[in-house]
Amino acid sequence: MDLQGSFHVYDTTMRDGAQQEGLNLSVADKLSIARLLDELGVGFIEGGWPGANPKDTEFFRRAVDELELRHAVLAAFGSTRKAGVAAADDPQIAALRESRAPWVTLVAKSHTRHVELALRTTLEENLAMVRDSVAHLVAEGQQVFIDAEHFFDGYRLDRSYALEVVGAAIEAGAEAVALCDTNGGMLPHWVTEVVADTIATTGARVGIHAHNDTGCAVANSVAAVEAGATHVQGCINGYGERTGNADLVTMVANLELKLGRQVLPEGLLAESTRIAHAVAEITNFPPSSRQPYVGTSAFAHKAGLHASAIKVDPNLYQHLDPVEVGNDMRLLVSDMAGRASIELKGKELGFDLSADAELVTRVTAKVKELESRGFTFEAADASFELLLAEEVEGHRPSYFDVESWRVITETSPAGEAISEATVKLKAGGVRFVVTGEGNGPVNALDHALRQAIGRAYPEVAKFELIDYKVRILDNGHGTDATTRVLIETSDGESSWVTVGVGHNVIEASWGALVDGLTFGLRRHDVA
Repeated sequence: MDLQGSFHVYDTTMRDGAQQEGLNLSVADKLSIARLLDELGVGFIEGGWPGANPKDTEFFRRAVDELELRHAVLAAFGSTRKAGVAAADDPQIAALRESRAPWVTLVAKSHTRHVELALRTTLEENLAMVRDSVAHLVAEGQQVFIDAEHFFDGYRLDRSYALEVVGAAIEAGAEAVALCDTNGGMLPHWVTEVVADTIATTGARVGIHAHNDTGCAVANSVAAVEAGATHVQGCINGYGERTGNADLVTMVANLELKLGRQVLPEGLLAESTRIAHAVAEITNFPPSSRQPYVGTSAFAHKAGLHASAIKVDPNLYQHLDPVEVGNDMRLLVSDMAGRASIELKGKELGFDLSADAELVTRVTAKVKELESRGFTFEAADASFELLLAEEVEGHRPSYFDVESWRVITETSPAGEAISEATVKLKAGGVRFVVTGEGNGPVNALDHALRQAIGRAYPEVAKFELIDYKVRILDNGHGTDATTRVLIETSDGESSWVTVGVGHNVIEASWGALVDGLTFGLRRHDVA
């Protein structure tokens, strides 16, 4: 099945998505993202605007030798020729030719006021710019898409002219025209009407390029497809200017899993969670946990009622099997948990609690009691596993006995603050008294605790604190408020989260630090 011919999935993460505030991609980043998008099976990857900035020009130069794409082809983005200049003589058109990209996407004005106010030219000259640019690039051996900018708003202002731009592009040799909701203000039923009319009137192959300013980018894209569009544009993770572009993965998953349309090569949709998260690592924008299909919370269940039903049949509270998009179901433990939640979560962590109703009741009660004091286990699986092990095995996993700890912070005449922590503990039958310094009291405690335990358990050297979150639970008490700390620890291969609660941030941090090291040693099967 030729998906590039029958249906176009077109990714614009590296051009339109890169316009997101705070997102900055190097050439190496873009090459890595292109490989990941190819693994997902998209048909077209828009690499950027050659000639507009040096990085995009370099990307296309390097892509020729460094990218071996199996499913996708590269598209270079640019604009139609300038008014009054022949396409063959326009430097921007030359940069598109020289990019050696097999496909070119040209942005063209389809809104009369944009033509007259932004381009400062006539409506007829704008049509000539579209015709000349497309015809020239096609004659030079490249295939062309048109992005009809502000199409929907332009259609509402002057329907006949907007449709005339589409017709001019197709007559000149463009393969398809993507109708752009550039301002993102459309709703699905409006999109359906406009797309259907455009196809019926012009006979053109049309696509959709939707922005998310109304929260409807994916819905608008699906509506366009239902109305006859066979070309969809979007960005991985919904990146893009303002509120972003249509999330490509959500859109594709809806088309395949809800509407039964094969838009990616067979089986590749199951790679979407891995690829969405991998791209997020490259962009340094943490993926949203609540992102449809691929978010870590997309198939997470917290309420006891849900867990009871899922115990009977997971599909009772899931709209599909998460395996279809490469994700997984998660059970969250909280004060809303019932017995079924605890039993299912225990099974997930390797504890079979099904034969011990009294144990399940005891664990459920303990979770509710601890959460009433400020603990949270839905985001701290490691601390919950230690709690569960304590109830099942009759004692809390322990590798050291703490005698005492203290921390002091002093400032130098220069105003620099230095923290020093002292930890006294016994580990492996040996008493250790260790002092550590850090750029804050928690950092100093972390250093001292690791040094002390590390002398008995060298495995601790692998552990690294990679995330630290503090939340004040009862703001009304001011500086005397209860504090909750979540700490994420990594051993270089995986990570785990632990929770601590105390009357101050240092006390809470100490509890989370101890749990983090204890869980890590347990995970590494240390005796």
